[in-house]
Amino acid sequence: MHKPMRKKDALDYHEFPKPGKFEISPTVPLGTQRDLALAYSPGVAEPCLEIAANPETVFKYTNKGNLVAVVSNGSATLGLGDIGPLACKPVMEGKAILFKHLAGIDTFDIELDAADPDLFVACVKAMEPTFGGINLEDIKAPECFYIEEKLRAEMDIPVFHDDQHGTAIIVSAALINAAEIQRKKLEDLKVVFSGAGAAAVAVANLFVQIGVPRESITMCDIHGVIYKGREVDMDLYKGAFAQDTDKRTLAEAMVGKDVFVGLSVGNIVSQDMVKSMADLPIVFPLANPTSEISYPDVVEVVPNAVVATGRSDFPNQVNNVLGFPYLFRGALDVGARTINEAMKEAAVKAIAQLAREDTPETVLEAYGADSLKFGRGYIIPKPFDPRVLLRVAPKVAEAASESGVARRPITDFEGYRNHLEKLQGRSKEVVRLLIKKAKRNPKRILFPEGAVPQILRAAQVLLDEGIAVPILMGPRQKIKNRIAELELDLDGAQIFDMMEDPQREEMINAFYHRRQRSGVSLAEAQSSMKHREAYAMVMVREGRADGLVTGTKKKYSESVIPALEIIGTREPFGRAVGVYIVFTERGPKFFADTTVNINPSADELARIAIHTADFARTFDAQPKIAMLSFSNFGQSRHPHAKKVAEATRLVKKMRPDLIVDGEMQADTALDKDHRDLFDFMDLKDDANVLIFPTLDAGNIAYKLVAHLSKSELIGPILLGMNNPVNVLERGSSVNSIVNLTVLTVLQAQQKLK
Repeated sequence: MHKPMRKKDALDYHEFPKPGKFEISPTVPLGTQRDLALAYSPGVAEPCLEIAANPETVFKYTNKGNLVAVVSNGSATLGLGDIGPLACKPVMEGKAILFKHLAGIDTFDIELDAADPDLFVACVKAMEPTFGGINLEDIKAPECFYIEEKLRAEMDIPVFHDDQHGTAIIVSAALINAAEIQRKKLEDLKVVFSGAGAAAVAVANLFVQIGVPRESITMCDIHGVIYKGREVDMDLYKGAFAQDTDKRTLAEAMVGKDVFVGLSVGNIVSQDMVKSMADLPIVFPLANPTSEISYPDVVEVVPNAVVATGRSDFPNQVNNVLGFPYLFRGALDVGARTINEAMKEAAVKAIAQLAREDTPETVLEAYGADSLKFGRGYIIPKPFDPRVLLRVAPKVAEAASESGVARRPITDFEGYRNHLEKLQGRSKEVVRLLIKKAKRNPKRILFPEGAVPQILRAAQVLLDEGIAVPILMGPRQKIKNRIAELELDLDGAQIFDMMEDPQREEMINAFYHRRQRSGVSLAEAQSSMKHREAYAMVMVREGRADGLVTGTKKKYSESVIPALEIIGTREPFGRAVGVYIVFTERGPKFFADTTVNINPSADELARIAIHTADFARTFDAQPKIAMLSFSNFGQSRHPHAKKVAEATRLVKKMRPDLIVDGEMQADTALDKDHRDLFDFMDLKDDANVLIFPTLDAGNIAYKLVAHLSKSELIGPILLGMNNPVNVLERGSSVNSIVNLTVLTVLQAQQKLK
């Protein structure tokens, strides 16, 4: 479980590097006077006239077809209640970035100062020309029902209240699978609800749609059972589930029921109440963060129950991120005029079916699981399973097309799925997957610059996420004072002052024995070991730590050279390699060598390629190696080009299992049209391992990419060392330090294997 979130962390996250959580950026060139004339006046007149003549072309010439508004008045914000439109803005920004991150949907958050439902409806309806869809969020009941109904009736784009229908979709998928496991038919289920708000009513309605009889659903609110004739706190939405019953309390209503769904408040269901249910019960206590009854309390008294909660620390988390991004993705891609019942049911069935599929290794590793197999502990996919987009969006698009609400029905669904795979891009998931892998077996990582603020802030993240055990080197009191100044909680970290080390003489002798045949005297060893970085490297070499991250205050070479001398390189290749991972829209690319080998020979270049390719495999990527040059396949006989050609030959000889080709130019490596000019190539797809002929080429390339594109980079990663050691660039950000530490942990895990 994560530590409690600190207030300062949450505030800093929203304030830095810029206030808020996202920004808008152009998708077209704006570098010349011609660009400006096309983007605005006079060029903009042409699409305006086209749209005026044929309104449907708005989806062709503007971003309307990929733009969703997340709209709220803040009247029912998360667990915070009616905090108003201004205070709810961070929540709506959060929803907006989930749309973008998970499904590639552009989003504006719209906070309306409109408590009156009719004013709210009028405001949203007036925005219809701008958006392709409306996601209503955090609006209190019963107004939310009225608002959604009015907008759905009056607008010609999808309107979806996620608190209602998003929850309903995920819970319904869970119910289908839970009923299958418990060998119960939907039409035979007897269901009791704790809660009668927007989410509960929507879940109950969708239960009815998928086959649960309405008369078999008993709903309870704060006043007890909703029964026919009750007058206290009733509305037509609750009234639709009023039953002719003499039950008046939740405890009475739960007796003999097959299913419990909690969408209310925590700790209101006892173990005895669960025991009173029918055999093989289905228990969904979904209040968050405190469930109506905890997962352990349920399984303690009814071990054969199927249980789902809203929490991530127990099996079967019901999380709306499994639904809304992918539902809207499918709806937008066919230009749906609404989200109808057929589309919601399609999403339900797609999510339920995905849980029954074999789970790929990447998902298992991401969640630190040895197995995720359909059963009591796995009835719905994990919230960030990348397969959800590829399953749900096509089914939603298909349902919209078949039900007649699609402006642009899809007929080629195989092509559509390929499009979604490209949209998704593995790079979005890679960092999260790496963190999950690291958390499975955290390692002790030494930071010689233990008092540097960026290192301390990174250590906080590493501890909170359970990625590593930071060992902060430096004067003990100085580090403690700096931690207090920064208001950090680093109780789980170790502070190591080498001047207090009882094994200091052993470390000096270890350094001396390591370097004595390289011209280092004992006196020189004693002098060298006054430096924390050298001392830390010896500690790693001697097994007192699992890895090391350093370099925020030094030139790169000042840290790499001691690492090569003290840690040393691993046989059989005996070659260190500096690699950057560049996360592009087409997946991660591995650049090498970018930091170590200045002008490698053909043999050295081949070894660099092999090291980097093997490293790429740890990312579940099939390495496709391009040996880069200024020449394509012998077009130049310059020695530089011939060196790369020879290196390519050596790689093929040493590792015939690898896909490699060269020498070639960068556009040949990354552009199919260029590759088609050379039909003899072994490299048929875009390269993902890019081997540069010299250090200046690799170093220049990654720095240009870093500064001229929005690609995220991780590195430099030092490969080929005897022990995991990585050297940061000076001035590295907290995020860069965390990411490089994650890779250091993974290298330490790999060393154990």
